[in-house]
Amino acid sequence: MEALRQDDPRRFGRFTALARFHEGASAVRYVARDTATGEVALVTAARPELAAVPVFSRRFRAEARTAERLAGGWVSPPVDIGEEPEAPADGPEPLWTAAAYVPALPLAEAVAIAGPLPERALRILGAGIAEILSRVHASGSVLQGLAPGTVLLAADGPRLTAFGPLGAAASAEAGPGGQLSVRLGYLTPEQIEGKEVSAASDLFVLGLLLAYAATGTTPFTEGPAEEAARRIAEDEPELDAVPDPLRELIASCLAKDPAERPAAGTVAAELALEGAAGLARGGWLPERLAAAVTDQEARVLALEPPEEDTEPEAESAEAAEAEAGAAESGPEETPEPEDARPEDPRTDGTRPEDPRAVPEPQDAPPAGDGDIGEDRGTTRFLNTGPRPPQNDRPTTQLALPQELTAPPGAALVPAAHPMPPALPAAPGTPQQPQQPQHLHQQPSHTQGGPAPYPAAALPAGPAGPGGPGGGPMVSLPLPPAPAPAPDPGASRRTLLTIAAAAVGGLVVGGGSVAALGSGDTAAATDDKPAPKPRRTLPGQAPEPRWIYAHPASESSPLTTAVWQDKLLVVTSESQASAVDLRTGKRLWQRADGAKGQAALAAGDDLVFVASPTEFLWLSPKNGKVVHRVRYTEAFADLPGLTVGRLAGSSGPVIWFTGSHTVTVKAPKPKKGKKKEKDKEVVQAHFFAYDVVQRKELWRTAVPAGRSPGTPVYRVVAERSADVLVRQDAASLTAAEVKAAKGKGSVRSFDQKTGKLLWTKQYGAASLEAATTGDEDGTLYAAVGRDLQAFETDTTKPLWRVEGSDGSWFGTPLIAGPLIHTTERSRLVGAVERESGRLVWRRSTEVPGIGNAPSLTLSSSEKTLIAADAVQVTVFSAADGERLWKFQDIGSADPKGATVNAPYRALAFGETVVVQRDRSFYAFPVA
Repeated sequence: MEALRQDDPRRFGRFTALARFHEGASAVRYVARDTATGEVALVTAARPELAAVPVFSRRFRAEARTAERLAGGWVSPPVDIGEEPEAPADGPEPLWTAAAYVPALPLAEAVAIAGPLPERALRILGAGIAEILSRVHASGSVLQGLAPGTVLLAADGPRLTAFGPLGAAASAEAGPGGQLSVRLGYLTPEQIEGKEVSAASDLFVLGLLLAYAATGTTPFTEGPAEEAARRIAEDEPELDAVPDPLRELIASCLAKDPAERPAAGTVAAELALEGAAGLARGGWLPERLAAAVTDQEARVLALEPPEEDTEPEAESAEAAEAEAGAAESGPEETPEPEDARPEDPRTDGTRPEDPRAVPEPQDAPPAGDGDIGEDRGTTRFLNTGPRPPQNDRPTTQLALPQELTAPPGAALVPAAHPMPPALPAAPGTPQQPQQPQHLHQQPSHTQGGPAPYPAAALPAGPAGPGGPGGGPMVSLPLPPAPAPAPDPGASRRTLLTIAAAAVGGLVVGGGSVAALGSGDTAAATDDKPAPKPRRTLPGQAPEPRWIYAHPASESSPLTTAVWQDKLLVVTSESQASAVDLRTGKRLWQRADGAKGQAALAAGDDLVFVASPTEFLWLSPKNGKVVHRVRYTEAFADLPGLTVGRLAGSSGPVIWFTGSHTVTVKAPKPKKGKKKEKDKEVVQAHFFAYDVVQRKELWRTAVPAGRSPGTPVYRVVAERSADVLVRQDAASLTAAEVKAAKGKGSVRSFDQKTGKLLWTKQYGAASLEAATTGDEDGTLYAAVGRDLQAFETDTTKPLWRVEGSDGSWFGTPLIAGPLIHTTERSRLVGAVERESGRLVWRRSTEVPGIGNAPSLTLSSSEKTLIAADAVQVTVFSAADGERLWKFQDIGSADPKGATVNAPYRALAFGETVVVQRDRSFYAFPVA
């Protein structure tokens, strides 16, 4: 850290700048305090000359949105991303983003302080980053953000801070015509060969990162610097200093052939089967690093806002005198300040040779500070950032130039790096001795970590070797290319799709942006087959058969259902609509079905929808209403009936609750007494209805629920003689909750008459406990953190499966001889129904505790799909092998709304439809 400079901004929205935290190629990071809450934050402010470039501005905001959408676990979300101006201003608007301050050290700084990490710390570091990669790759994307400066070591585990080329940039320069040149680091063999990057490229960089953390150097540094690229592409890595138990895994990550590298989920499981968070419990950092993190936090919390300048005139006078003195003293050379970045009028990348330049030895460290200074809410990475992404079709198409070396005139001139003014130590802590200069000033990389490659291995950046672009990168003079006409196929990529645009450099032309995905979502518009699927890597989701985007002009979907394996029926506030499950093309919409509940099959040729006021039978061909039964007609003896959520269905029979209000006349008063007022009383019923015969089968009176009065039931099991029902705890009255004494209950209703047969409680299962049952007379319920099986009719306990600490089970799913389990700790498994023996249990690798994933089986029951608020994870139902993961991060438009809706999965045939809010993806499954 260093003190604020005179020209540094003092305010960013509600944040007051306290100190400079880091200066990078494209942005400066400041320690700041939230004036509203007093909390400390890190603000990343783009350099004004870059913020004025439209493509940079759009990309900067898009990467902040990406960090926000991928937040969770080891990724911290931004707390503010500034305000985008509605109208053009006279000058460039400030461009910034803020994230909560987390005391942490960049990996490079940690290695400089304490040397290579011990094995346990390496496992936690690698597992944490692999867990993030697994989430990113689940969306079909490539991270391109791993390097020793973008990985932070916090007290509870690692943090990742880069989510795109700007966040991982080692240099960024505005060019003519609105172009933006971004230079990155850490090459992979496929990039050197000019091939596209993929998820496997992230695994190669992860291998480099772990090797660096284990040894303090990268595994390809031996040999002439000019042959660095060849060594990466051809030589075997030097891993002798890597701990033996990790050497084979890291070597597999560094395989030359991307197809031979393991998936991120495999790496995470091999490093820490219980997950990085589990292995890190009780602390994981070596003592020196833990002390450094604590000291950093104390110093940051001790910062106070700088005093405002109260004597500008005096200062101006002093400045004038200083200028006059300088003029009299002659043209004496002064060191160039670190933030001085003169523009070079040349656009071809050449520079005149400096006759004063001294040739730099090949073993000297690269020039330039190499720091790119991103905010922890966006990205923070060193000179080992990932490759540039492949632009999606709505952006610039780039050709790969033949030149892989710098122009012959490029000179290597070291830049001056004045020591920044020191900041005060935290109160109550001893003054730290002045650290060796290399910890602050070592050229070419962040925080004193060793350079990944010798200086002469790769050419200097556009700002000169001493500028921010210095470092181990291949900088290519990529010419801009005109953006092609929009391609309908490009709109299929609403996922994070990043691949290499070229080896080592990225140039984005005016009016376009290297976005993480198209801002448009696409519906299939014809019956043609989908494009040829891309090669699927292990753990990566297969190519969707089709993608459907619910129109933005319509309200969001309320319910979705698969009808006869032919239609996807979607209801919303405004209408019901149907999508062809074969093509993803919308066939029809019908306003009559507005606010309808999940569609069901009414025989072979009608779609049944329950709306708030009537039952509808629609034609599957065009949505035309074939039959209509209004509640006022079907239940004429229950005026004003409100139909609740469907409790369940079986074949043509549906079960639901309903309530209506009746007036109870006050009794005739006794002589001399005043007549009491009539009372309004809610009466509730439980119904069975046949949707094929269109007639009520039975109804039975049940206690009214919490206001407005309709109890919410869920059928947990259907047997030949009865149907078992649980009431949603939120719909219980206060009196019912008190009487239950914390225990939930199950009700049995006669299948033929609807008569209430019994009400039972099972063990200590709570009011909210997930419960399901089977036709054989066994009930499964979450009891505390465990899952227990009971005899349904006697409540006798049969077996128990222990859950994980601090978690509890969600609703299990019965499948033949197995019952599939799900937990809030994001564990999914399989248990034998008869004995309770655990068959398998796997993590979805979503960090932290949340709602238990909902489970869906494919039609063949070979594939288990677990969906939660973060991702969809697909397992082999038989043995729990993780097959692939998927995430949809929503619109890539910087102004796009953040999607918080959970994922849902609906299976039919050999396909599973994954829904998140308005987006639907049809994936092939076994």
